[in-house]
Amino acid sequence: MTLLGIDIGSSSVKASVIEGETGRLLAAAFHPHDEMKIIARKPGWAEQDPEEWWINLKAAVGGCLNELGNDRSSIGAIGISYQMHGLVTIDKNRKVLRPSIIWCDSRAVKYGAKAFDDLGKEFCLSHLLNSPGNFTASKLAWVKENEKDLYDRIYKIMLPGDYIAMRLTGEIMTTFTGLSEGIFWDFPGNAVSGELMDYFGFDHDMLPGQVPSFSVQGQLLRSAAMELGLPEGIPVSYRAGDQPNNALSLNVLEPGEVAATAGTSGVIYGVTDQRKFDPRSRVNTFLHVNHSFERQRLGVLLCINGTGILNSWMKRFTGQGLEYEDMNELAASISPGSEGLSILPFGNGAERMLLNKDTGSHILGLNFNRHSNAHLYRAAQEGIAFSFRYGLDIMNETGIVPETIRAGKANMFLSPVFREALSCITGAVITLYNTDGSAGAARGAGIGCGYFASEKEAFRGLATVGITEPENLLLQVYSDSYSRWKDSLSAVL
Repeated sequence: MTLLGIDIGSSSVKASVIEGETGRLLAAAFHPHDEMKIIARKPGWAEQDPEEWWINLKAAVGGCLNELGNDRSSIGAIGISYQMHGLVTIDKNRKVLRPSIIWCDSRAVKYGAKAFDDLGKEFCLSHLLNSPGNFTASKLAWVKENEKDLYDRIYKIMLPGDYIAMRLTGEIMTTFTGLSEGIFWDFPGNAVSGELMDYFGFDHDMLPGQVPSFSVQGQLLRSAAMELGLPEGIPVSYRAGDQPNNALSLNVLEPGEVAATAGTSGVIYGVTDQRKFDPRSRVNTFLHVNHSFERQRLGVLLCINGTGILNSWMKRFTGQGLEYEDMNELAASISPGSEGLSILPFGNGAERMLLNKDTGSHILGLNFNRHSNAHLYRAAQEGIAFSFRYGLDIMNETGIVPETIRAGKANMFLSPVFREALSCITGAVITLYNTDGSAGAARGAGIGCGYFASEKEAFRGLATVGITEPENLLLQVYSDSYSRWKDSLSAVL
């Protein structure tokens, strides 16, 4: 049997098919080949049309099926990974009422902050393990106050992955993990938080029913199967937000294990069996994909909105004609420290780890006579690594102190400069694996449908493809550069 994984990102939709028995990647595709449009009608806003996700999903799956040829009939289960914290609203006819307010939209910050004050810090941190912040519940509160006519027409709210699952199966469901990422979940009560729902005045019926992340959540509809070119009836048996799913793809399931990504945004995600929280809610705790009421597994997540998007911005506006590989080579031609040039990468909305401040990005120490594009590329990559270190210091306070950081060989982790800077500034070994979110979703589907007899079996074929260790001779250079970077950030804050 083969397994199909779909990863709904904010830049593109990726799909992968793996061979269940060996874990070998058989096909992979993504669409679009540029980036999906993010609608920003006002500063701090970020929206996407869910129909665009579906269109690009069909193209990505179609690319995989073209590679598979006649083997498409062997697909036995489908898994979904999706961009976290988004809000999708539908009416009783299952029609989308407005563009999705996605993860990096910061309009709801004040709604979450007020709820944190009104509900009380002690309640929010002990029951929600988070401030309501800028998460899905607060986004819905913004809609309730600012789009009342539309709000009154809402039948169900969903996360992006829930919407895609509905399009595939016709079932309107969410997961326990998903409710926790939307900040609807009461951890001690193991249920939806009645206090939060009542505070915002939300009707409990707005929330879909819940299923475990690993479970058969519906079967592929005939209509969807025809659009995708697949047999109908294939079970959808896994669903998770992109960061818990990335951890799954790297076999990060047990306490003390840590995963990282650095695409448009950057994330460090550690697993714990303790109810840990940051008193200032700069990092956030959610139910992990393998959490159960009998065996607690929680994910502590540090999210940095502005990371790889800085590298992308550099490519668009200073690197015409260059590929990312060319930029990485130019960055490597400059000595660590970028000759005094440093960059704060926070230009993609409010940053949770900066107490929801939107500082914008800053280029500091630029000298017109010394610095070139190559210096900019290196300073950007070092600045992204430094932002990871800054966030990891916060995570250390919750007990997450990694000796090893696992990541897929993709995005910023393709850059030797970034890997070197991150390893030297954190003291952690960076271990890269031959996987990504869509392959992880495929493995999750195999667990959810019962194809794998154990979680261990799901990781056949997962292999180390690179290791970066701290360079003793460079530790002081990076430490000095980080100190200057942190002083610059403090001045901005």
